[in-house]
Amino acid sequence: MSDPTHLGARPADGYAGDITPQQAWDLLAADPDATLVDVRTEGEWQAIGVPDTATLDKKPVFAEWVRAGGRPNTGFLEELKAAGVTGGPVVFLCRSGQRSIGAARLATAAGVAPSYNVLEGFEGAPGANGVRDQQGWKVAGLPWTEAAK
Repeated sequence: MSDPTHLGARPADGYAGDITPQQAWDLLAADPDATLVDVRTEGEWQAIGVPDTATLDKKPVFAEWVRAGGRPNTGFLEELKAAGVTGGPVVFLCRSGQRSIGAARLATAAGVAPSYNVLEGFEGAPGANGVRDQQGWKVAGLPWTEAAK
């Protein structure tokens, strides 16, 4: 199931590919080994909400790609390993699908593969009105909760 062509993943440089939020959910549902890693900051998890994979009998992994203030998380790979993420498939999710690209590339380079980036992220880019209500995990109607657990 984690074959990029089977998933319909968009080709990417340095990782398995880009998938939509729905494709990410489908992969998580179909592959018992698939893991969702939310790479946003703790502040984002608390203020915006988090994906809820409880109906899949899975828990997302929360590992900040950057710390508050934009400082890189130099312990990112160690945090993944401590959470049991040592192989794939892994689905990386951020706010709009940008930070998660770097996470997918780094994980792939470290042998955690296949690693995917979720296009649009959790909230997507802002719409014409400046509000993030046009795309992403939440807009796709995928399960989420108000605050990190």
